[in-house]
Parts: sequence; C-alpha cells; structure tokens
Amino acid sequence: MRTWGWMAGVAALSLAAAPAQADELRDAVTADLPGLIALYEDLHANPELSFQEVETAKKLAARARALGFEVTEGVGKTGVVAVMRNGDGPTVMLRADMDGLPVIEQTGLPYASKRRAVPQSGIETGVMHACGHDTHMAGWVGTAQLLAARRDQWSGTLVMILQPAEEIGEGAKAMLDDGLYTRFPKPDYVLAFHDAAQAPAGMIGYANGFALANVDSVDIVVPGVGGHGAYPHTTKDPVVLASAIVMRLQTLVSRELNPTESAVVTVGSFQAGSKHNIIPDEARLQITVRSYSDAARKLLLDGIARIARGEAVAAGMPDDKMPRVSVADPYTPATFNTAALTQRVAALLAPRFEGRVKEVPAVMGGEDFSQFYRADRDNVESLILWVGGVRAEEWAKAEKGEITLPSLHSPFWAPDAPVVIATATEALTAATLDLMAKP
Repeated sequence: MRTWGWMAGVAALSLAAAPAQADELRDAVTADLPGLIALYEDLHANPELSFQEVETAKKLAARARALGFEVTEGVGKTGVVAVMRNGDGPTVMLRADMDGLPVIEQTGLPYASKRRAVPQSGIETGVMHACGHDTHMAGWVGTAQLLAARRDQWSGTLVMILQPAEEIGEGAKAMLDDGLYTRFPKPDYVLAFHDAAQAPAGMIGYANGFALANVDSVDIVVPGVGGHGAYPHTTKDPVVLASAIVMRLQTLVSRELNPTESAVVTVGSFQAGSKHNIIPDEARLQITVRSYSDAARKLLLDGIARIARGEAVAAGMPDDKMPRVSVADPYTPATFNTAALTQRVAALLAPRFEGRVKEVPAVMGGEDFSQFYRADRDNVESLILWVGGVRAEEWAKAEKGEITLPSLHSPFWAPDAPVVIATATEALTAATLDLMAKP
C-alpha cells in the first residue's frame, strides 16, 4: 500500500468530494473541463519521448497563440515559451512537462497509447504517459485559458512554458541554456504541479523546503586480471573486489551521513563474467545516488570514489588498475520549495479546497523543475505541488489492503484525470491571480 502519512486512516471518497468554497472560478473550470478532457485523451493516446515532443509542442503552441500569447517554439530543442504581458507587476512562470516514457501501456483505457518509438537506448519500445505529464499539459492549457480570459484581474507578465525531456533530467537545463532567462522575461515566481499516485484524487500536497531529491547516476568500472576459475591465485578477481565495494558503499548512509539527513545509495546493476569457470577481467557497477543538500551529495559522491579506490588498494591492485568512477552529467538537482511562496500559496488554497490541502514529506524521486530555481536562487521563488490522482474507489480498496496501487511509471497508472486536471487548473489559476493581483 502506497499511502502518505498524512492520509492514513482517512477515507478517500469523503475527502475527494469534500465541500469546498464555490465561486466563479470553479464554475469556469467546470465549464472548460469537457474540452480539457478531450485534449488529455488525445495527448495520452499520442505520447512522445524526451526531445521528440514535436507534435505535442506544435499542438499546444497553437492553443497558446489562439489565446493571445506571444509564442516561441524550439526553445531547448522542443520546448515552448508563451508570454503574455499585461502591465506592471511581477513575472510568474508556469511550467508543464511534455515527454512520455518508454513503457508499453497496459491500462486497458479506450484511448490507451499504441505509439512506438526509439529512445536513447536505441531499442524500439512502446510509449506511454506513465508519469501523468498529459494531465500536466491539460492543466497548463486550462490555466492559460482562465488567465487569458481574466486579464482585468491581474497585472504583470505571465510566462507559460512547455518543457521537454523531464524524464531524462535534461529538458529544464536545455531551455535555460537556450536563453530562457535572457531571451524571455525572467520570473519572480515559478510554479508547477505533479500528479501523485500515492494520494487520492483531488488532494493537494506540498512540502516546505526540499520536495524532491538530487539524483545522480554513477558508473564504476572495476578492472581485474582474468583467468581460469580453478587457478584463482593467478588472477585478480574483479567480482570479489566489486562485491567488497558494494558492501562498503552501504556504510556511506549508515555511518558517514548525519542521521538526521536522508539519502539513498543503491547498486542497481552488477555485471561481470560470462562463464562458470572463467574469472573475468572486469566488473561494472551502476549506482543511483539520492540526497537533498549539496553537502550530502558531495559527501556521498566523494565517498563512492574513495571506497572504490580503497577497496582496490586493499585487494592489491596496482595503480594502473584502479576502479574508474564516473558521475553522469548533467544530474538532477534537488527540488526546493521556497518558504515564503509555499506558505502564501498553501494559506490561499487551504480554504478554497477545504480539507484537501496538506503538508507532506519530501520524496526521493527527482524532478528537473529544480533547475528553474537554482538558476537564480537569490531572485526566484519556487513551488511544485502534488495533486492526488488515485480514484476514490481504488483508494478505499487500497486502504483495506484489497489491492496494491500502481506507482508513477507503471504501465497500469491511470489517474482520475478529470479530478486531477480540474483541481490543478483551479489551484494554479488561483495562485497566479493572487501573486499578480492588481494593487
């Protein structure tokens, strides 16, 4: 059961349908929802992989132009920037990500994806919006429509971006490197939402401070001296050495990191050898490293390099046969919700969505939305919200232990799209109107 601590023991159905203040904005969201669901189903049926979001970008850019935005395509390869200037005031940037995943869909939905494509691996696969980016884009369009129709209620500059390649952690940086903060108005506030597979549909979660983790991919090549399995004394066994490295890595979190901090060091792949009686001349490790602070990240990465070399020295490896440690670049930095913006938006949304707004713990997943804050930490405030997507009846069964809920990236993940999109659209629109309210 994947439940959040703040939801334990609470019936999803009653919360998802909890009474909330009715007003003109909610009525407008309800009126727009059929069109947004039609868009969502089209996006879901036609996903595109990272940096391949050509059709998706073109389709949504056209909608932004029709609403009166100044639209630029091809930012950071396939990204879209839509700007609406409406007098003096702050600059608010709203972001949605566009890419799907190399996953073969198994939801059974009538609009399930049948798309196939070739990702970076070079192996053709099915493609699916298994992370809910289709709900993000539909909510983005819904918010754009509402804000464009309410220009008399806000003042400032609205920058709405469609970001590519979130799933490989490169899209936000690509847009920044392509001049997002120099060619276009630089934001005072950046906002986004992500659907959540561990919360009932319609719930809004926020973390104050760190929300998601630094994500690093580390590769270690462990050289050895191969030979016959019957004569190990004539070899330097890289399997034994790599195994020692794996075991020693576990002490980085348990014995070197402050116990009050959270981190993960996971060896996801150990490859060596091809036959029972041959000691190979090389082993390879693939590791995921997750942390929150920059200091913790440095401690872990430095520790991995130190342990790899130290175990090799202990095994009697010569200097020219030391393990080779490489850290993937770019990495995904930790996502940080700034205190002032987080508290302001949470206080605004709490009465609007009565009983449905909760502070939640940070998670060890990664999100390159973090890049937009880190690009100018002194001048940009940042917030990403979670919007629960589990259907009420499924949540109730999961709470009873009758079913196990699929996670994000699962071929079975199918959020309650109408509730997610309506909730996110209303929340982002209300927050933007508050931040850009006319004096």
